[in-house]
Amino acid sequence: MKTLRIYVDTSVFGGCFDEEFQEESRMLFEEIKRGKFRLVISSMTIDELTEAPEHVQKVLTELLPEHIEMIEFSNEIGELRDEYLKTVLGPAHRADAEHIASASVAEVDLVVSWNFKQIVHYDKIAGFHAVNLLKGYKPVNIYSPKEVVEK
Repeated sequence: MKTLRIYVDTSVFGGCFDEEFQEESRMLFEEIKRGKFRLVISSMTIDELTEAPEHVQKVLTELLPEHIEMIEFSNEIGELRDEYLKTVLGPAHRADAEHIASASVAEVDLVVSWNFKQIVHYDKIAGFHAVNLLKGYKPVNIYSPKEVVEK
């Protein structure tokens, strides 16, 4: 069976320490450790985690390197990010747009986030799909950890 490549944004790392989100966030990282998923992160994720408390950073450092795939920023990601900013999110949401652009360019199977305002929201998802189709990328599947983990 194919291991799904999932892009996890920074909200899920922080979710491990938020009472409302910790159960599913921790379960997701346990499933990554067991090899059910391959974690895909970007340079934006690393930048954001650098600003996070040490215990949040530790969620990533406790994973084995073979469970992680890193996406480096590229012009292609920047161009797609900028298109999302123009048509879907607006200029104040650069990091969110870059997360989705990184995931789209990397052709991940799923994007997982707790960001219900800018990422895991039906009209934003439709916007990301529309831009992706116009720009030659496949639609990106976006879910919260609650929809991805097995309870």
